[in-house]
Amino acid sequence: MVLARIDGNVTATRKHPSFEGWRLLICQPISLEGESEGSPQVAIDLHGAGLHQHVIISSDGSAARAAVGDPKSPARWMVIGIVDEPETGAPA
Repeated sequence: MVLARIDGNVTATRKHPSFEGWRLLICQPISLEGESEGSPQVAIDLHGAGLHQHVIISSDGSAARAAVGDPKSPARWMVIGIVDEPETGAPA
């Protein structure tokens, strides 16, 4: 699992049939401090994440393929949660 920031949407005139009805988002992995880390990833989203929101993404391709209902789908990354508030300190 990776913390990421939504940097945009993917628009495609043609896409794999398993992506029909799915939002594809550009997710930039980030550090806990919010700094970019690594390359952006394209993830399917069923939670309705918005631009600049922080999310948790998973690279579990088998779970992504199960979500889209196609074992031969090229889906690899998916948004598994939206971060409401970052934790700011150690538990008391």
